[in-house]
Amino acid sequence: MPPSASDTSVVVCAHTMRRLDETLACVRAIEGQEQPPHEVILVVDHEPDLQRALAQRLGVRVSVVANAGRRGLSDARNTGLRLARGDIVAFVDDDAVPRPGWLAALVRPFADESVMVTGGRAEPLWPDVAPRWFPDEFLWVVGCSYRGMTEDGPVRNVIGCNMAFRGSAIGIVGGFDPDVGRLGRRPLGCEETELCIRVRRSIPGAQVVAVPDAIVDHHVSADRLRPRYFASRCWHEGLSKARIARLSTSAEALSSERRYVTRTLPRAVARAAAGVGCAGTGHVAAGRVAAIVGGLLSTTLGYTAGATIYRRQLAVTTTAAGDGLTARKPATVDA
Repeated sequence: MPPSASDTSVVVCAHTMRRLDETLACVRAIEGQEQPPHEVILVVDHEPDLQRALAQRLGVRVSVVANAGRRGLSDARNTGLRLARGDIVAFVDDDAVPRPGWLAALVRPFADESVMVTGGRAEPLWPDVAPRWFPDEFLWVVGCSYRGMTEDGPVRNVIGCNMAFRGSAIGIVGGFDPDVGRLGRRPLGCEETELCIRVRRSIPGAQVVAVPDAIVDHHVSADRLRPRYFASRCWHEGLSKARIARLSTSAEALSSERRYVTRTLPRAVARAAAGVGCAGTGHVAAGRVAAIVGGLLSTTLGYTAGATIYRRQLAVTTTAAGDGLTARKPATVDA
């Protein structure tokens, strides 16, 4: 029989008491699915007070555990992978609320044995209203699905706040690389991109599939609406992409980014310059154009800085290997 929601372990990773209410809402939405999962595992990233608070409120129905690895989202997810007993392991962010039918939709494509990874949509849940200058093409800055991304069918990678992996695929390729991804409030990313690329590279015929009707509502905190955060997140995304390019020998490592820069962003500038979606005001249109250009510039600068840093690190690693030292291998997860 094809896998179902009841064969699925859902992992939620939490790291801050500030999101306690949002984390509880996330878990309630998971448990309230028409087809509930086999288990819910809530991994707390080196925050004992938060772990105690969640354990007290959730009781025995949810496994509340500590990150057994290094601080950061990647090893928190790896902890969940090690504990998961389901044939499918789904991940949802602690500040995201799955809609009804989310889990069933996310799992459904696994009926095709070639599908190893699925990912759904993330809609922004703004604290008030979206800033008028904020381009839809940059919703990835706040962890959401953006205009121009592929919403259905085969993709290179899925969005990190709403995704699922076949357990057997993780057994083959290992888990998330702890040197990639978010650490606390430092807005790095791309750990799911690196893992998806590794899955497709290591398993012949493996498919990564976008599922448009597997939807979560992703909270956007007020601090992420500031232009300073926008610029910082873009810079860190460039830094992360540089690391992905170094870790992957695949020609598709930056394929989505090339399409984004050459197709999505020029269309975004044209839309904004024409006042489309800008409430008919010139200063809003100008602000949106500035955000698009500035976001691209910040991302490019981050990528350039990252490429320089990682070239130096590679030189040091190569020298150390030549001296008989052993370089650290990428993290793996026991099958």
